[in-house]
This record gives sequence, structure tokens and C-alpha cells, in this order.
Amino acid sequence: MNWGLPTSVEIGGESYEIRTDFRVILDIFVMLSDPDLSGTDRAEGILQMFYVSPEDIPPQHLQEAVDRFTWFQNGGQEQDKKKSPKLVDWEQDYPLILPPINRIFGRDIRGIPYDAETNTGGVHWWTFLGAYNDLGDCTFAQVVRIRDKKARGKTLEKDEREWYRRNSNIVNMKRKLSQEEETTISKWLGAGKEPVNGKC
Repeated sequence: MNWGLPTSVEIGGESYEIRTDFRVILDIFVMLSDPDLSGTDRAEGILQMFYVSPEDIPPQHLQEAVDRFTWFQNGGQEQDKKKSPKLVDWEQDYPLILPPINRIFGRDIRGIPYDAETNTGGVHWWTFLGAYNDLGDCTFAQVVRIRDKKARGKTLEKDEREWYRRNSNIVNMKRKLSQEEETTISKWLGAGKEPVNGKC
């Protein structure tokens, strides 16, 4: 049993150094949710962002390298194959997730320096994930509870319905539009209108 925090993963019998800071992993999640990227683009993004020297990974082991990222992001657990509703959008929910995590750490973890060039400092993703999994009663937990009930078609309690009515803007997940969709909508709206999502 390895009780430590991994700073490398094994691929094809060789060890490869990885970037472990929580900000790197969250940046990867944002990249993965970009609707304009193909599956190949996403895999390339994982390799470039997660591995310190992705060019050292032999081509025949690239899929294994992507799979090792999935293992790492899950805290060392194999991915659950069961289909379940998406309840968290890391990019949208980050402002709700960070305050209770900071309370657990006793400080604002964004202030902990991390140097991506030397891959030093920061907060290890598994440490961040441990704090995330320990979140108690907070706004984010309420958001997830309501999303879960709505996704499963369960009836909200009276107080939950009222809370949702007042906070639907943070509960409802915002759909990300591809560039093509935004262009189409802009054409429908006509020239001179503001672009959707603030993009040009």
C-alpha cells in the first residue's frame, strides 16, 4: 500500500513525473469541457498539461498515459463505469467550493505558491480532493443536493424549492456553447448584438 502522495505515474514500466497541484488539475477539467475540442485535442491537452515531459512518452503508450490521468484525478481509484448525472461543474462551482475548502485548510490555498516550471510547491490534488470530499453543510453542498434531486426527478421539499427559486442561477449548470453554435446564434440575433457568453 502506498500511503504517500504520488508525484509520478508508471506507464509501460517506466516512471513519468506529473504536475500534481490542484490548479493544474482544475485547468485540465476546464480544458476538457471546451465544446470546440475534439477527443484528440483533449487527449493532447492532458498529455501537455499533466506530464512534465510528455515528449518522453512513447507513442504506443499515449492512451495509457491518458488513462493514468483519469486514475490520478479520481484519487487513485479506478473510474466508476456506472453512468451518473453530472452534479459538479468545476469551472462554474469553483467560487462555491473554495471557501469551505479554505476553512478546512485554515487558509486561502490560492496563496500557496506553485511553480509549474519547476513543478514545486502548491497543494497536491489528492490533498485538495480529500478536503473536497470532507465538505460538510455549506452552500455548495446544498447546490449539489438540489441538482441531484432534480436530476433523479425527486420532489424538492418546500424549503428547498424556495432556496432553489432564490438561487437558481448557481444551481443550474450553464451550457457551454461551441464557437459554431455561438456564430449561428449571433446570425439569428443579427449584426450589432452582443455575442453570447461574452465571446466574439
